[in-house]
Amino acid sequence: MGTEAMSWAPAELDLSRPNAARMYDYFLGGSHNFAADRQAADAVLAVAPHVADAARANRAFLHRSVRYALQQGIRQFIDLGSGIPTVGNVHDIAHSINAKTRVLYVDVEPVAVAHARALLGVDPRVDVIQADICFPDFILDNPATQRLIDLAHPVAILFVSVLHFIPGNVNAVVEPFRAAASPGSALVISHAASGASTNQTEEVQRLYQRTPTPLQLRPRADVQALFGDFAMVTPQPGAASPPDDAALVPVSHWRPDPEDHVPAEGSSTSPFLASFLAGVAMKGPTVMTEQPSPKPIGQRALRPTVRP
Repeated sequence: MGTEAMSWAPAELDLSRPNAARMYDYFLGGSHNFAADRQAADAVLAVAPHVADAARANRAFLHRSVRYALQQGIRQFIDLGSGIPTVGNVHDIAHSINAKTRVLYVDVEPVAVAHARALLGVDPRVDVIQADICFPDFILDNPATQRLIDLAHPVAILFVSVLHFIPGNVNAVVEPFRAAASPGSALVISHAASGASTNQTEEVQRLYQRTPTPLQLRPRADVQALFGDFAMVTPQPGAASPPDDAALVPVSHWRPDPEDHVPAEGSSTSPFLASFLAGVAMKGPTVMTEQPSPKPIGQRALRPTVRP
């Protein structure tokens, strides 16, 4: 059960209006939510009970994608729209495999940031920024980013279940991070896509209109375009590389793990899982347009041109 007026909750927080990040925390069984969040989330579950399965499947995808990035030798992560900290955060997964991994969390939601700071304490390997991801340069140039993340080396950039809450041209949000990333970096995205409209999906969208961040469902092709010219990772280990559009799959289908949460019976055909798409892509070799000057650790490297 959630709780009100916690010490980590900013005093100016409006507790009367539901928030998508705190609703997501509730779907995952977390306790960092308030009465308005629970009421709105329960209204969603009354119409579409499989939304909770979709949330858990998305969380499991996050864990698998972090492990995959670590397997590729990546040792630093930027988690954009990181949300309310719950069990199995990026740094929990990463540090269980490599204790030197550095993780930067970014979120605009005050409760998410306040609790993340309380949870993390003083750990030189992890930091959190309160920022709107619609302003990439503010994040990339932030002192915390420059201290923690060395963009001259590969980084995993995570946009997990966040871009479908941003209206307008989200490629303008993603592209600066793609450009700033070094070869060998990973781009991880999960996004609720527009599929066959049903009474359930329309009602869920209507309920999210009550939050400050209504759902922005996009066609599959628009989600695919967010990966730019990064090389899509096959969603099945050992399989031949599929066409890019086939590498974008429901969150529960990307390199599934037998130990993952098993969705409830019938949820595999639910539009809330079938249209919740996920993919991972890697940045390939580059051709430098000019020779960069040596950069101290933490400064942003020259943005190169990606070789097709």
